[in-house]
Amino acid sequence: MTISWIEAQWPAPTGVRAGTTLRYGGVSKGIYASLNLGGHVDDDAASVDENRRRFAESCGLPANPVWLQQTHSINVAIDAPLSPDPGTDAFVTGNSNTVGVVLSADCLPVVFAAAEGNEVAIAHAGWRGLCGGILEATLAAMTTAPAGLLAWLGPAISQSAFEVGAEVRRQFVDRQRGAARHFAENGRGRYQADLYGLAKQRLGKAGVTAVFGGDRCTWSESREFFSYRRDGPCGRMATFVYRL
Repeated sequence: MTISWIEAQWPAPTGVRAGTTLRYGGVSKGIYASLNLGGHVDDDAASVDENRRRFAESCGLPANPVWLQQTHSINVAIDAPLSPDPGTDAFVTGNSNTVGVVLSADCLPVVFAAAEGNEVAIAHAGWRGLCGGILEATLAAMTTAPAGLLAWLGPAISQSAFEVGAEVRRQFVDRQRGAARHFAENGRGRYQADLYGLAKQRLGKAGVTAVFGGDRCTWSESREFFSYRRDGPCGRMATFVYRL
């Protein structure tokens, strides 16, 4: 069965492919229905294996993806998983036909490609990783200078749905001048955080100016996306990138 996925909308160089799966077209049941690609969420293992097979086939992946042990860290793997893996939330490769992938259900997936097409990367940027520097760590691991990169921001929770406490805002404000403008105080004395805006600010400061995407919401688009904030325990989408 063919699954559904969205292709990254960015002017990537010829031979670079990237996108994000939607939540339907798989075999998982219950709270994981139906295309759960996360193997760490207590779903039936055989169902996850079948979903991953459909993912690879429908998205035309040239090889099995490099699955990371995501822990909201700022660790980056280059060309192959770390071994032993202490928890890794980004992947960089200059190899052809090597598929980087991150899983998410509200956190922000960020995909990078060199304008020359010779290097790609992908990062899992939840608020902890984003605040801690996962995007900067990914850029530091790449051989391409930030000015020579394109970035695509995949589906994540939007500002209107992402409420955080003052302690989260404080962590960003303490680390990044100007971060305060990406937090809007609500009527409950808490804040609506703009992950997309925070990521764009960080990328811009690092020198990445060609940034695309950032217009979806995993929380509000319930038919298309899993959302942990909305549903609690749930499945995971996959965002991927590779170069031919």
